[in-house]
Amino acid sequence: MNLDKLNTTELIQAYSEIIKQLKKRGVIRTKNLLGDLGEYLAIEHFNNTAGMSNLQAAPAGTQNIDAISRNGDRYSIKSTSGKLTGVFYGLEPLNSEKIDKQKFEFVLIVKFDDDFQLENIIQLDWQLFLKYKRWHKTMKAWNISITKSLISEAEIIYQNDLSK
Repeated sequence: MNLDKLNTTELIQAYSEIIKQLKKRGVIRTKNLLGDLGEYLAIEHFNNTAGMSNLQAAPAGTQNIDAISRNGDRYSIKSTSGKLTGVFYGLEPLNSEKIDKQKFEFVLIVKFDDDFQLENIIQLDWQLFLKYKRWHKTMKAWNISITKSLISEAEIIYQNDLSK
């Protein structure tokens, strides 16, 4: 399909049809396109890579987690095309004296380039998440900055050859 030959109305219709098809195939489940793509690709990578846990998508609306492994490990999956993840709700606020109750075993950061091409999948365990979480004062929740230091300590689950 040559997109350059489509007028604007036809291009919007084509986009709509692609979204419908991705929903039909179970690739996207919500209106959060990048988040759904990241969850789908992370789960597919785990399930299609020998030696990795098989993951199953958590039911839509499940708090704090997006996937569960067969052995019960819980995964929070955050997709981004920048240097910051989305926020993590349900944790103790900044300066709280309470210790966070563990919400998941692993965070998967699914990093895309500006053209929606998968760059890498970065895995953090709970302790590494606690070390690198940063307060987002506007959202009143936590997020993670993807830094060289984080990447050096985290496990790189997938690395696109072009982004090395």
